[in-house]
Amino acid sequence: MELAAFAERARAIEAESADSAVRERVTDLFAAAGEDLPVVARYVQGRVFPAHVSTKLDIGPALCYEAIAKAAGPNVSADDVEGRVADLGDVGEVAASYDFGGQQGLGAFGAGSGGDGGSGSDGLTVAEVDSELRDLAATEGAGSQDTKRDILFGLFNRTEGDEARYLARLVLAEMRIGVGEGTVRDAIADAFDVPVDEVERALQVTNDYGEVAVVARDEGVDGLDALGLEIGRPVGAMLAQAGIVTDALDEWGEAAVEWKYDGARVQVHHDPSREDGDAEGDGPETRLFSRNMEDVTDPLPEVVEFVDEAVDVPAILDGEVVAVAEDGSPLPFQEVLRRFRRKHDVAKAREDVTVEFRAFDCLHAAGDDLLDEPLVDRHARLETVLGETGESALSALELSDDPDEIADIEAESLDAGHEGIMLKNPESAYTPGRRGKNWLKRKPDVETLDLVVTGAEWGEGRRAELLGTFLLSARTDDGFETLGKVATGVTDEELEELTDLLEPHVLSEDGTDVDIDPAVVFEVGYEEIQASPTYSSGYALRFPRFLGVREDKDPDDADSLERVERLAERQ
Repeated sequence: MELAAFAERARAIEAESADSAVRERVTDLFAAAGEDLPVVARYVQGRVFPAHVSTKLDIGPALCYEAIAKAAGPNVSADDVEGRVADLGDVGEVAASYDFGGQQGLGAFGAGSGGDGGSGSDGLTVAEVDSELRDLAATEGAGSQDTKRDILFGLFNRTEGDEARYLARLVLAEMRIGVGEGTVRDAIADAFDVPVDEVERALQVTNDYGEVAVVARDEGVDGLDALGLEIGRPVGAMLAQAGIVTDALDEWGEAAVEWKYDGARVQVHHDPSREDGDAEGDGPETRLFSRNMEDVTDPLPEVVEFVDEAVDVPAILDGEVVAVAEDGSPLPFQEVLRRFRRKHDVAKAREDVTVEFRAFDCLHAAGDDLLDEPLVDRHARLETVLGETGESALSALELSDDPDEIADIEAESLDAGHEGIMLKNPESAYTPGRRGKNWLKRKPDVETLDLVVTGAEWGEGRRAELLGTFLLSARTDDGFETLGKVATGVTDEELEELTDLLEPHVLSEDGTDVDIDPAVVFEVGYEEIQASPTYSSGYALRFPRFLGVREDKDPDDADSLERVERLAERQ
């Protein structure tokens, strides 16, 4: 396919406003793409390479402007191009406005075997553009920027009008013709008469729109079904959205609960048959990929060493890398980034910041793709894959239908220095690159309240001598009105301290119930304020959590019922 033909169709796609019309145009483009189909399927999205490939053009606007200026003639500078882009807001519009093709010199022959310096007259093809851009991406070392600029100049020098428009946008990943992943998926299905859900599954396991388009065209449904995960080819990470415990339990009945780590997402690809130094191997035994599918193997050697020792079957694992202090406690996320960004002197960085791997999912094991298996089964397979050697990296998964038990798990996570908890549907499949309701990040408290303790309950068993549940009240003009009890987020040591603090203020006792004179203020986190006839305020806190004693506040400084009402209305 000639670049001019691609550009003409891209222009027509961009002119459409209705999603259905855009899809039809893309469908027609795919049907006409011929051998260039895999390239075209990426180019319409502004991608030069498949998403799973970490190769980048590494072309910034400045270099692109220099190439455009050189192709436009001696009277045009890179500053001129930059100024016009600032005015028009579109590098493609600027590139299309110039009369390319008149510049000679060695750089004019940089684009393909047909590079004669003519203005589009030699029929620059999509395949030639792709070949030149791949050569550009592979250019590195001394003088690489000059070489890249010359390659771009050679390409622009052979374009005119819309060819230049979409070449410039492609180079800077600013295609902007209204074509997203969903449009390409649907167009593949329509163009080659295959079910869209088959295309969706194939895209999930390959992360390559070009490959899926070709297989759909040439092999149909059988070919799509045969596609699977490959060790060394990363897929999109399954994503979570914010949610609350009650919604999760209402929807699923019970939730799978995990600690939420303040780390960096990593996808581990491990193949024991591809050992370094093996004559038949073609790469390292273990490769690590970031959430953006960039190869981060080199900066994290201790994770590679751990996986090499613990895992003895081909596997793809999902997890997080966390930074830890000497005592094993977690360090902030920024410390993890220090390791991810390090390209040189990794040994020194390893001494400065220790990282560990926490695995929470298994996508593939010993030849079996597990994406469609329930979460609980995938986690069980993960335990088997890691074995006793890798047990320290296993993220615990606890099933519960009890909000209080879930709150306790969250408190344990927070006490250990982590971010909180994840809530997951125990029966959910793994959907790469998708954000849905099957994984929920426990929504952080939207507010905290400073409330007065006006009552308590003695504990049970080993805690019988300690006050374990505390009645909370908001201040009013006439006194205090109750709005809930808190019992989570408090350690045994803190219970002893709180009992000592409150016992002098006990007014009366009735069995395990204790009436307390308003004197001590708690800072309490909560998930939501809801209307409730249970407490005298007319409100109740959902999942309250003890955060600390406000020793700097008297009851008169505590939050008023009026503020509680405002917060409830704001929700």
